Amino acid sequence: MTTPTTQPDIRSAVRERYGKIASEFKPKTQASCCGPSASASSGCCSSDSSDPVRLYETPEAADLPDDVTGLSLGCGDPITLASLQPGQTVLDLGSGGGIDCFLAARKVGPTGRVIGVDMTPAMLEKARTNKEKVGAENVEFRMGEIEHLPVADATIDVIISNCVINLSPDKPQVFREAFRVLKPGGRLAVSDMVSSGPIPEAIKSSLSAWAGCVAGAMDVTDYIGAIQSAGFTEINVTPVYLSKEMIDGALDQIGGQLVTDNPEDPIYKTVFSAKVTAQKP
Repeated sequence: MTTPTTQPDIRSAVRERYGKIASEFKPKTQASCCGPSASASSGCCSSDSSDPVRLYETPEAADLPDDVTGLSLGCGDPITLASLQPGQTVLDLGSGGGIDCFLAARKVGPTGRVIGVDMTPAMLEKARTNKEKVGAENVEFRMGEIEHLPVADATIDVIISNCVINLSPDKPQVFREAFRVLKPGGRLAVSDMVSSGPIPEAIKSSLSAWAGCVAGAMDVTDYIGAIQSAGFTEINVTPVYLSKEMIDGALDQIGGQLVTDNPEDPIYKTVFSAKVTAQKP
């Protein structure tokens, strides 16, 4: 398989991967961002992909049907991170099957509103079907790329996202768009995959084989810089490290050989899930 190198190629590869996940997903099974054929036990974005609900501190996650939770492909809990309030308008970047939109909808209540944006038709179809199942009348789903949001200027109170921005081939543009659509005083609250320093190519290739959400991980310094350049202030990043088992699995796939420029840097902290918050002045 040829590695995609251009932005259109990367978007096409991501759309194809997640479209296949959505179209082949059946309730009572666990989807994996590695692809439909990957086993849940192999791990993925989430620290416990066999039970994605465990990522969430909010108890409402356990009340959602398998059609929703089974398509959860995240790496964190942006709902708790966002501290949503009744009446707010929330935007979810890369909303997938809709789990974070439905949880956000319960937090903002009937006077609030949630918009999910996704570029994958099959995921949007699943999300809209799930919307009817859970009765989320204050949620809508729109087709679009997170680099070019189908949302008006200064109309959003809070932006959330769960292990999606790393998939974008143009992350600075994602943050510029996020800044554009947020109201003054609006907040960004996302969970995403980032890296600390360069990822050894052998490790990156191995991780990419079973965790597509890791392949696009951006160096955390550059990630923060992109948010800052977009105009955000009060940027905070809290790391949540991948489990030792996940990294060991990647090492096993390349014969247990690890070569780095600095052997003192622990590979266990090279790639991690980050809780990211920022404010639009």
